[in-house]
Amino acid sequence: MFSGISANVLMLGLVSFLTDVSSEMIYPLLPLFITGVLGAGPAFLGMIEGIAESTAALLKLVSGIACDRIRGRKGLVLAGYTLSSLSRPLIALAATPLAVLVVRFSDRVGKGIRTSPRDALIADSTAAAMRGKAFGFHRSLDHAGAIVGPLLATALMAWFVSDLRTVFWLAAIPGILAVALIVFKVHDVAHPVSTGSISPVKMAPPRRIRGYLLILLLFTLGNSSDVFLLLRAGQLGVTPARIPLLWTFFHVVKMSSAMPFGTLSDRIGRRGMIVAGWAVYTTAYAGFALAASELHIWLLFAWYGLFYGMTEGAEKAYLTDLAKPEERGNAFGWYNCAVGVGALPASLLFGMIWQKVSPQAAFGFGAGLACLAALCLLAWAPPSPAHKTTAPEP
Repeated sequence: MFSGISANVLMLGLVSFLTDVSSEMIYPLLPLFITGVLGAGPAFLGMIEGIAESTAALLKLVSGIACDRIRGRKGLVLAGYTLSSLSRPLIALAATPLAVLVVRFSDRVGKGIRTSPRDALIADSTAAAMRGKAFGFHRSLDHAGAIVGPLLATALMAWFVSDLRTVFWLAAIPGILAVALIVFKVHDVAHPVSTGSISPVKMAPPRRIRGYLLILLLFTLGNSSDVFLLLRAGQLGVTPARIPLLWTFFHVVKMSSAMPFGTLSDRIGRRGMIVAGWAVYTTAYAGFALAASELHIWLLFAWYGLFYGMTEGAEKAYLTDLAKPEERGNAFGWYNCAVGVGALPASLLFGMIWQKVSPQAAFGFGAGLACLAALCLLAWAPPSPAHKTTAPEP
């Protein structure tokens, strides 16, 4: 099952697992803390998340470009995870909403610094024929952390502590363990160092990658926040008490499907797997538009979870296939930036269509863009190159 998963990939997967446990112990409680304890309104909550995610998207690009120009990627990975792990629990000290904004900003700066170098290090540590499996494995552990974190926070609140701030402090423990794993168990892998110009023109993604990223951006513009799926679930009868169970169920599907579909993409080709995943997304969104009962919602969340399993590993492995070793950081920087930049207008558009027209029209819009992006990928993006080796790269 774990054949082809190098020690580096295993350790980075565990790092992501522990980091997500720490993050998800806090994140679901954050709206309650900001609005109920600190007295801020939904608008300020939206501003916090908008600033935090936009900052992360920009820094993913900067750190990706930077890690191609230095010999080791581990330093940036360590710096990013350390900043997030040390700053995130400081929400426990927040006495004003502005203090939460500062902490969230620091947390997302750390995420922006680490993400692209980490993805490039995973690619450097894996044989070409196994990258779909490796990225799928990493995403599986990441989703596992998103399951354990809220459950752990719920258990703490139910049986051990009654104060949100105590839970935030306890979230520091898995974060510190993640940093320790990077220090002692993650190792740099030699990679060609880019010596190209740092002019804006030269830092732009290469032509063979540019088309893929533009198509990915087109898809992202129809890929709104999953919070709208929870809103739709509430409309169709899923009670607030069952929403956390639905969300956990969704992450279980994502976790259990990421590695198998990533491995399958190594065998049948990444582009075909991505197209299939976008087709699943199209039908899922069409289903959310037409759903009429709670049973439909549970079935659709399971189906929609498969979309993540089919695409998260394959998209990154496909990007690695297209990029030269010395430009992997740059490629992942632009990839993460495209996804991050597209996410904000996607949710704004979706929300406007929902409010001004109908939920059915909003889901139809997302399904239509996904279908168009899949057709564009088939028409203009090159197929993955054939991989003959199954031995790990040195």
